[in-house]
Amino acid sequence: MNQARIAIVTGGARGIGAATAIRLAAEGHFVAVLDLDPAQCAGTTDAIADRGGKAVAIGVDVSDENSVAEAIEAVDAVLGEPTILVNNAGIIRDNLLFKMSTADWDAVLGVHLRGTFLMSRAVQPYMRDAGFGRIVNLSSTSALGNRGQANYSAAKAGLQGITKTLAIELGKFGVTVNAVAPGFIQTDMTAATAERIGIPFDDFVAGAAAQIPVGRVGQPEDVAHAVSYLVSEAAGFVSGQVLYLAGGPTD
Repeated sequence: MNQARIAIVTGGARGIGAATAIRLAAEGHFVAVLDLDPAQCAGTTDAIADRGGKAVAIGVDVSDENSVAEAIEAVDAVLGEPTILVNNAGIIRDNLLFKMSTADWDAVLGVHLRGTFLMSRAVQPYMRDAGFGRIVNLSSTSALGNRGQANYSAAKAGLQGITKTLAIELGKFGVTVNAVAPGFIQTDMTAATAERIGIPFDDFVAGAAAQIPVGRVGQPEDVAHAVSYLVSEAAGFVSGQVLYLAGGPTD
């Protein structure tokens, strides 16, 4: 039986973040649901409360150092010292290289990569003091390369590098650091991609499913299941790993 702990899930308002927050709360953890607009987290926190769990919504811009510091202080004050961190916050600004603006490059790298750095740095003292910590970073199969996503692919590949490095640095403090790299997950983000390329979302989903060996696209809950294991006490000897969740092999 896992000990109840204080967990932080960034980008928890919807999609993978919401499913992960709900799953961790169902396992008895107190969950801080972080997102840019805390009001948008009501669906997640209400779902947790309806199931008898405890959660709080806190606003944060993960790419801003001061905002991160304030958010972590708020988590500590309201719930207690966090020892589980799921770095899920993310945005997309897809475009081909010659059309991609510097602002769109910086925005994506800022949220995904800088945000993971700032959040992990801010939370690791609590984990070190507790002698226990779990960090899970959300990468993507796009880390292997994906047309129109130079910024997103670079950020997700970078997350795999920081995952392995932090696993080396923090292991002696009882902290494990892993990454989950989903393939096609049916979320608002993939719906936005379908809209960008002008394909009805149902057709987009069906086309993706036809290419996946298990015959379906992923759901946010599929990712939440994997995160649940990686933050558990049972996963104490698993660190520095990248788990691809794509319904089949990846190159």
